[in-house]
Amino acid sequence: MSLPFDLSAGAALYMAVALLVAAFVRGYSGFGFAALVVSAASLVMNPLLVVPMVLLVDAAMSLQQARGIWRDIAWSRVWGLFVGALIGVPVGIWAMTAVGVDAARAMISVYVLAMCGLLMAGFHFAKPVGHLPHLGVGVVSGVANAAAVGGLPVAVFFAAQPVRAVFRGTLIAYFTLLDLWSIPLMARAGMISRETLLAAVLVLPILILGIWAGGRHFLRAEPQNFRKMTIWLLVVLAGLGLLKSVV
Repeated sequence: MSLPFDLSAGAALYMAVALLVAAFVRGYSGFGFAALVVSAASLVMNPLLVVPMVLLVDAAMSLQQARGIWRDIAWSRVWGLFVGALIGVPVGIWAMTAVGVDAARAMISVYVLAMCGLLMAGFHFAKPVGHLPHLGVGVVSGVANAAAVGGLPVAVFFAAQPVRAVFRGTLIAYFTLLDLWSIPLMARAGMISRETLLAAVLVLPILILGIWAGGRHFLRAEPQNFRKMTIWLLVVLAGLGLLKSVV
């Protein structure tokens, strides 16, 4: 049986390691899974091929995490973001399917670098934000989710506000809705095939192992410091992806 997406044995091994690391990161700090996988994939393949697979497994993980978090969800924020995403996702899918591989790789890399820069800058809003900014961030998130990196602008947006008590639950609820909206649209656009479904099934054992290991907190680093290391890893991967698209 040939490997999904016509990967060579070396590329498949590289992606297996990348998926394991990304799953470990998610299990340890709850951050950066999709962005890590897509950024890593851009170095060895067309990153858009792996996007639907990432959304399928990410939706499954989010649904699993959704149990028992209902009291920690700020639903007004979730619906404000999701209304924007309803607009942004179709636009993003149209844009991603209309460009070539190198253009897609460059767009994803520049976007990830920009989001990482904002996260590292540590800016904060001077006053509480209303519904309109949530709508705008939702549109940006929806567009970016066509490349499976719709979580980064929301993470930047929430990190700039005093919403720590409901941060995790609200993100999980929004990402679940975002993925459930994105997946059918990708299927309609022809981005999901039997190969995509096969790849999602094949990577599940790797993801389960990585999330379990991350959840065990084998490392001594605090989750907040670990997120900073993850951001730097994203910067390196995105930088290499941008270089590859140019060269």
